[in-house]
Amino acid sequence: MCKAVRARLRALVWGARAAQRDAGMVTSEYAMGIVAAVAFAVVLYKVVTSGQVSAELQGIVKQALDVRM
Repeated sequence: MCKAVRARLRALVWGARAAQRDAGMVTSEYAMGIVAAVAFAVVLYKVVTSGQVSAELQGIVKQALDVRM
């Protein structure tokens, strides 16, 4: 019985140590997600503020504002 208890405690300690080694993993995944989101936002901003897209968006807004109700 004593060997079984020791084995179980050893497994719990090793499991806790393994969990501590992976503790920073989540933070790095969030950081990579933020970097990807910022890169996508920059590309989207560049596309929307380009000349042709900007003119098209302005045309859509003007058309929507000129509609009579």
